[in-house]
Amino acid sequence: MAKKAVASLKTGKGKDYTKVITAVRSPKTGAYTFKELIAHNDQIKEAVEVAKEAVAESAAE
Repeated sequence: MAKKAVASLKTGKGKDYTKVITAVRSPKTGAYTFKELIAHNDQIKEAVEVAKEAVAESAAE
């Protein structure tokens, strides 16, 4: 079942946006957590780079 945020992106102007989900592994427990980001389709490459930087910062901690 889709979350409300995702379902609302499928109508109207929502088709211009994409949800970027990045898996981050916890160094303490080894469990995965997910970072979610909604970005405009024109800025997907930048959003993926930002997500990678966030993962790198989390790994450094």
